[in-house]
Amino acid sequence: MADTTGNKDAKNFGIGVPVETEGYFLKGSCHYDWGMQDRLSRIFNPKSGKTVMLAFDHGYFMGPTSGLERMDLSVVPLAPYADVLMCTRGALRTSIPPTSNKPVCLRCSGGISILKELSNEEVAVAIDDVIRLNCSAMAVQVHIGAEFETQTVNNMFKLIDAGMRHGIPTLGVTAVGKDMARDARYLGLATRIIAEMGAQFVKTYYCAEKFEEVTAGCPIPIVIAGGKKIPELDALTMAYNAIDQGASGVDMGRNIFQADNPIAMLKAVRSVVHEGNKPKDALDLYNTLKSES
Repeated sequence: MADTTGNKDAKNFGIGVPVETEGYFLKGSCHYDWGMQDRLSRIFNPKSGKTVMLAFDHGYFMGPTSGLERMDLSVVPLAPYADVLMCTRGALRTSIPPTSNKPVCLRCSGGISILKELSNEEVAVAIDDVIRLNCSAMAVQVHIGAEFETQTVNNMFKLIDAGMRHGIPTLGVTAVGKDMARDARYLGLATRIIAEMGAQFVKTYYCAEKFEEVTAGCPIPIVIAGGKKIPELDALTMAYNAIDQGASGVDMGRNIFQADNPIAMLKAVRSVVHEGNKPKDALDLYNTLKSES
């Protein structure tokens, strides 16, 4: 086994050298079968290669969250402008009309609340229900370095194995506890483990330094988390920098549904991710749409 100390720092990331995709547009996905690629093509736009996911799964451990008190009122109007809905099966069945016709990335791990140790999760959804809900992907929280690390990695194994049998992608979500730094070293470790264990894409945080090494060192697409609510320009800048440094999309929640004008903000984020708009131009778009509504 490799020692945890005394190793050389990884440095040959080949930054700037595109990954060969062999006839399929998405990084690391060219050898999957038709069903898996079809679902990934629903999640990631084949023209831009990117995705804008709308996360509103916060209630599975946080309870009612500001902006999500009534998902039927706050989320449903946003659905047409998102590429993917990231939610729980309870939220999907109770609050989202099937006629929304949006790909769903279903939260499939759980069993904890903010009152307990967050890494003590289990698989919370059977593959039969994922199929019954016609979901395009399954999301599982992975707590690298936390108390129940192995348990959460095993949760991911179970979902990946089930997903491979049925052609359904698995999204590994990196969890950063209070004692873990959101730096390139940790995020690179967590995302690479998730990729090597067989997930089809990974969600992680953006870091200001060496994020391009995180994306280059991960052989599957990375989607960044929006995190807590920050000023609109800061959120748009984070999205722009992440995409510029190799991310394949964003999965934003609070920076969308807690904005003064959520629809305008979602459209502004889309302009950054899919059209390459600069942050200030996207903010101008946001303000224009906000004033017109």
